Amino acid sequence: MNPLAYPRSGYDSVGGLVFLPRLLDKARLHAAGRLAGDYNLGTGYDARCCRLLGLAYDDLAAKAREEADDAAVLAWCYEKGRRPSEDEIHYFNAFMTKRGWGDEGSEKMQASKEKRGIAVRDDIQTHFDLYDFDEGRK
Repeated sequence: MNPLAYPRSGYDSVGGLVFLPRLLDKARLHAAGRLAGDYNLGTGYDARCCRLLGLAYDDLAAKAREEADDAAVLAWCYEKGRRPSEDEIHYFNAFMTKRGWGDEGSEKMQASKEKRGIAVRDDIQTHFDLYDFDEGRK
């Protein structure tokens, strides 16, 4: 029996695009029955990434399950969906890596930290930081 596992950090990237490796891991681990925890598959940040790439989540998840090479999946995304400009990728990455830090998500971020008993942890500022904490990386 395969042990449960966590997806990669949201900070990880492929082809300069953050979060996509995490989305791919979640799809693969879920399909294998190995995803540790309850994840919002196809919604939230998954949906943001899919919108950027011009793809439906179910199509991208299916490709992730059949192709283990993240770079090959990204190339497929650009072929079947759309290739964002360098500026679009820059803005997406900046938004995603800073979400929860000094924006309209800050209140929710603080509440999530309080719920976990880590309200005083100044090193945890963003949703990606919180994922890394929850998954034992921070």
